[in-house]
Amino acid sequence: MGNLHNRVAIISGAGSGLGRAASISFAAAGAEVVLLGRRLSKLEETAALVKAKSQKEALILQTDVAEEQQVQDTIAAVIEHFGRIDILLNNAAVFESGTVLELTSEEWQNQIATNLTGPFLLTKAALPAMRKAKYGRIINITSGLSWSGAGGYAAYSAAKAGLESLTRTLAGEEHEHGILANLYNPGTLRSEMHATGKDPAIVTPDLIRLASLPVGGPTGTIVSYG
Repeated sequence: MGNLHNRVAIISGAGSGLGRAASISFAAAGAEVVLLGRRLSKLEETAALVKAKSQKEALILQTDVAEEQQVQDTIAAVIEHFGRIDILLNNAAVFESGTVLELTSEEWQNQIATNLTGPFLLTKAALPAMRKAKYGRIINITSGLSWSGAGGYAAYSAAKAGLESLTRTLAGEEHEHGILANLYNPGTLRSEMHATGKDPAIVTPDLIRLASLPVGGPTGTIVSYG
């Protein structure tokens, strides 16, 4: 029996990279996992790996987290299927280069929509179920670019800085309801967005610890790999 036995965990960006690794690890730790992403074929690949590693059947819900109606429909489907939501891992992200001068407003909005508005929409939709249960663990994936503001990644950096502020605000608002919200900075991971870096599976034990924090555990914090 794992640390997440019988918990229901929603993972966005579950089709590849950290989202895929987290889905596999969460299921192996006992969770029922819900896989969100825009690419159905990638979600199906993740679900097959989840099955192979844990014998669990993942729930696949093709979702663009930047689209409010899709998010609302997805959360409703999770509640109908499982009756509750215990864990939300906001991992879906768009990582594209562009200086302030170079970015078009459309390119800016696209990255903000996925990297900041997406976590907001998913969190807002999941909160009523978490409040009802007086339990929730929300993990938002951040980056060192949130504070370094690396040149050439203006929209991504700004979105992650906003996500950190949103997480701290959420932690203060929801603590009395038994909901903990924390940030995780995995550092550079090898994924579709980045050709070099660590294997994403290396950092998933940290995510499991955040997902299984006890009542009264830390909230509004940033945990970094290593």
